[in-house]
Amino acid sequence: MGKFAPLRRSEAAGGTAVVPLNDFLFWGSLFQGLDRAGSFLQLQIRQMIVTAIEDGRLPLGVRMPSSRDLASLLKVSRNTIVIAYEQLVDQNFLVSRERSGYFVAGLPKQIGTQGDSPATTEIHSTRWAGRFALQPSGFRNIVKPLDWQSYPYPFIFGQFDPSLFPTNNWRESARAALSVPEINNWARDMIDGDDPALIEQLQRQVLPRRGIRARSDEIMMTIGAQHALYLIAKLFVLPTTNVGMEDPGYPDARNIFGMLTPNVVPLHMDGQGLVPDAAFERCGLAYVTASHQCPTAVAMPLERRMEILRVARARDIVLIEDDYESELIPEGNELPSLMSLDRDQSVLYVGSLSKALAPGLRLGYVVAPAPVIRELRALRRLMLRHPPLNNQRVAALFVGLGHYRSHLQQVARVLLERAKLLDRLLPQFLPACTWSRGAGSTNYWISCPPGTDTTQLAEAARAQGVVIEPGDVFSMDETATRHCFRLGFSSIRTDRIEPGIEQLGAVLARR
Repeated sequence: MGKFAPLRRSEAAGGTAVVPLNDFLFWGSLFQGLDRAGSFLQLQIRQMIVTAIEDGRLPLGVRMPSSRDLASLLKVSRNTIVIAYEQLVDQNFLVSRERSGYFVAGLPKQIGTQGDSPATTEIHSTRWAGRFALQPSGFRNIVKPLDWQSYPYPFIFGQFDPSLFPTNNWRESARAALSVPEINNWARDMIDGDDPALIEQLQRQVLPRRGIRARSDEIMMTIGAQHALYLIAKLFVLPTTNVGMEDPGYPDARNIFGMLTPNVVPLHMDGQGLVPDAAFERCGLAYVTASHQCPTAVAMPLERRMEILRVARARDIVLIEDDYESELIPEGNELPSLMSLDRDQSVLYVGSLSKALAPGLRLGYVVAPAPVIRELRALRRLMLRHPPLNNQRVAALFVGLGHYRSHLQQVARVLLERAKLLDRLLPQFLPACTWSRGAGSTNYWISCPPGTDTTQLAEAARAQGVVIEPGDVFSMDETATRHCFRLGFSSIRTDRIEPGIEQLGAVLARR
């Protein structure tokens, strides 16, 4: 590797600067995060240089290493460096001087000084705490480690399994969405509208699988199902509204309703899901997960669904049906959605494309009577106008090209294999526990022996590489389900399930 010439004071771009460090150490540290095994090396290098310029580590006028020297240091092709430099010249981050090389151009942003001391931070926190209308950071939420993929046995629900993502088909759809005609379709501002191509694909290929027929003015896209729940709650919930919440149930929905009314009513559950009892009858709205109850994974039978719709009609209750994972595993006789059975417009249906593909896509939707959708669109406009249209168009092409249907078929085979494996392993390694999982669900609800604290169990299991979700957060009374936990299997590779369950059983046996 050639030795760099010492950095010296420079007069490029109308300024002077000195980097007072040995150049080999400096440039090596600047690019220390480079993933040489990854793709798009040229993009990585450009991003690192831009970041260094923006935060002041590369001041105005600093001379960049020659393309040959930097390529040698980073062990990449010289052409990669040349292309990166030229792109940065075109973007005015660097300037090229004949027979002199490349220099930093433009003024760096000043992004602040050293952080405040702990005492100053505490003063600032106290000052702001008195001005908050509410403090959502204090809510009880599901907590999952952000680095869950680094654990060998991640039994968590609703996360992304890279081995199941249809990478090639998604890339084809994304490339098609980047053609000039398609860009002209999605680059405009739709104000409060959505991509008509995606709405059409929902009508043709997605909703009919749940028995739902809807007009285009009865469908609205959201940034995930949770966004849909927030909009519905904001539209319908007054401080005096009684909102029925399955207990145990989805904590984020409970928190959304709880921000708007103190009258969140816990609704009783049994082996068939939500019980339409006297507490249910007193509600103005009720949140229901009929297909797979969250978190118990119970599938509500048809008779109970019909009974809930009958009571809702008689008591004028609006039902919010969260059909969050309805079609991942077509196992047994698939039951119709509440909305498909509804004849009185009592149901607001919330669905998601993210669960079947990847949660980071954040693509959800609401199906509701046209007057409700009209108000939801007006409300959504005040928040974010509409979800990004480029993402909507990629999803529309993905569904329209038949990739969505074939992806569901592939995922169903893999998830069913995992479910059958767990059906065999749970009695063997967790003999003291009981569990439930309705047909088609991608999680088990595990009940441990009385007195078990699954928060402590989860901590001990994580130390052995096993990630589970403690059950206390799902109940309004956290002691009611402290002995339970949720065991998901959509995010763990099939070959990791048996050693993971064996390890979990060993941890539980020691407690």
